[in-house]
Amino acid sequence: MRIDILSLFPEMFAGPFGHSIVKRAIDNDILDISVTNFRDFAYDKHKQVDDSPFGGGSGMVLKPEPLFRAVEHIKQTTDYQQRRVLLMCPSGKPFTQAKARELAGYQQLIFICGHYEGFDGRVADTLADESLSIGDYVLTGGELPAMVIVDAVARMLPGVLGSADSAPTDSFYGGLLEHPQYTRPREYEGLEVPEVLLSGDHARIRAWRREQSLRITLRQRPDLLAAADLSEDDKKILQKLKATDDIV
Repeated sequence: MRIDILSLFPEMFAGPFGHSIVKRAIDNDILDISVTNFRDFAYDKHKQVDDSPFGGGSGMVLKPEPLFRAVEHIKQTTDYQQRRVLLMCPSGKPFTQAKARELAGYQQLIFICGHYEGFDGRVADTLADESLSIGDYVLTGGELPAMVIVDAVARMLPGVLGSADSAPTDSFYGGLLEHPQYTRPREYEGLEVPEVLLSGDHARIRAWRREQSLRITLRQRPDLLAAADLSEDDKKILQKLKATDDIV
């Protein structure tokens, strides 16, 4: 996958993309990331990328020309048929695990990161294929959301994670939160690993993990259950859990 990022602060990406899983994906030629300063595509000698808003108001708005020119340059200098232009914006659609899986199917993603009071409306309406938000809050720019989305998408690419089973067991992948995980030591300061995980009975372990996943989702994110793929057994477990006091 090729990822292009348009930002006024390209240096912000050096740290997050220079370590861990994303770096390994780059080193293994699974992921190719390029960061471009769209100020380089401004028309005037001062490289101005923002201006005051029509109709009045506080702050400055990012001009359309540098962004349109930068995206067009990327499209002309890269040869990908399946590409998506993504605008990082607080008013965008919420980013989810399902969206990460969808975006992992593209050959190229182009991220537009803004600053100041936002973008000229023509960027969202015409240039971007969609706008995405990572939460109901406002950040100083689109760089952090882009980093988050790149990391989440990278995990979906074949060969990026050490195990092919890692991504499908993540929280949200199947609509539920992940079950608890345990490792050595078996006992620590009186706290013991659940006995079922030491039993060697894989059927019991799968059932326990499913129930724990349902329990945690019911307690922490009950809103997810409405869209989750639940079996009849899952529904019976939820009914039992809802009848217990510890879910409140």
